[in-house]
Amino acid sequence: MRHSLSSLPRFPDAEQRKTILQIALPIMGGMVSQNLLNLVDIAMVGQLGDVALAATGLGAFANFMLTAPVLGLATGVQAITARRLGEGRRGALAAPLDGGLLLAWLMGLPLMLLVWSVAGPLMQVLTSDVAVQPQAETYLQIRAAAIMFVGMNFAFRGYWSAMRQTGFYLTTLLLMHALNIFLNWVFIFGHLGPPALGVKGAALATSLSLAFGSLVYAVLAWRNARGEGFLQRFPSRETLARMLRISLPSSVQQFFFATGMLVLFWIVGQLGTSEVAALNVLMNLTLVALLPSMGLGIAAASLVGHALGAGQPDAAFAWGWRVAWLSTSVATVVGLVLLLFAEPVLRVFLQDAATRAMASLPLRIMAAMVWFDAIGMTLMHSLLGAGDSRRVMRVSLISQWGVFLPLAWLAGPGLGGSLLTVWLVQGGYRLLQASWFIRHWQRGRWRKVRV
Repeated sequence: MRHSLSSLPRFPDAEQRKTILQIALPIMGGMVSQNLLNLVDIAMVGQLGDVALAATGLGAFANFMLTAPVLGLATGVQAITARRLGEGRRGALAAPLDGGLLLAWLMGLPLMLLVWSVAGPLMQVLTSDVAVQPQAETYLQIRAAAIMFVGMNFAFRGYWSAMRQTGFYLTTLLLMHALNIFLNWVFIFGHLGPPALGVKGAALATSLSLAFGSLVYAVLAWRNARGEGFLQRFPSRETLARMLRISLPSSVQQFFFATGMLVLFWIVGQLGTSEVAALNVLMNLTLVALLPSMGLGIAAASLVGHALGAGQPDAAFAWGWRVAWLSTSVATVVGLVLLLFAEPVLRVFLQDAATRAMASLPLRIMAAMVWFDAIGMTLMHSLLGAGDSRRVMRVSLISQWGVFLPLAWLAGPGLGGSLLTVWLVQGGYRLLQASWFIRHWQRGRWRKVRV
């Protein structure tokens, strides 16, 4: 069913906002914690200079690319669990979680071995700076040791989100991040006895905190999800097949999105190491600005899945837009703050004045357009909650690889442009992608997806 823009649901009322925020606030808190941790990492490593900052940026985004296949597990677990909860099928709701945890190990172990083998050659391709290469390679290899734990953590996140028990997600992340910051202080700078490991210490701290997070999640699930079948039986072939059918398109999308971000670093790397350092900060600040939208989008995915499971597709459509209106309102406030305080914010992360000046206008551009990006982000998650992961994959691949990356290369090294010209193309790509997600949500074909 196609809906006209004039028939869109209104901004959510008080009761609807309460329902949305009960799911979203713990997720948003956890994501704020995650990105504050990323910014703390950048601030700590930034004290070591632009080379260390560029190395961690390349290593982190390379790790994102190579671990992307396990990130899609959250989509599969959440979509199936939410739909089953809406159908009232209690007692076996943790079966998708069990399947996700098994797939995290089956996929994660070979991925870890792959990353260890390609880390060196990959960094030689991504940067010609011989000072950056070895630090980025070591960072990536240490982070790769935690790939299985990343997959497990995303599977747990999908389950708690679908069950509207996102407080467990927030609690675990806060514990993880507190440990990570402490271990950063210990390993990066050599406090309390260990040698100062610099970039290597930042990677070690993150990997250890991810393993700790998986342990906390498992304890919480053992205490609170055994009644829904957690670890009561081996996942069936049907469960694993459903998980793969929904998760794989999301994993492919995540992989190519992350690979595209790495290609973006390579493109900007042709302009200089300072440009890569500035891009690292800009990308992380963009994630911070979109954090509320990501958290609200995950809430929208659960609400859409519950409504479809209960046989109420019109309610599912309304939930997508209600959450989108709330999401864009919050993003507008965040964007205004970044627009007004761009210089002080950048001064926290970039020590070099010339690098700060390079990043200033791109940050303001992002802040001015983040409100529209927030709508697209929310409706993308709504489509995922409906199980329409293949459509999300197609939109993401076409907009990023067919449009953005070729134009980014042309606007940058191809025509002798700058970080600013590349970032302008980035802004256009995000607006195009958001418009496509809005169009697909309006057309309503997601109503017919079976989960």
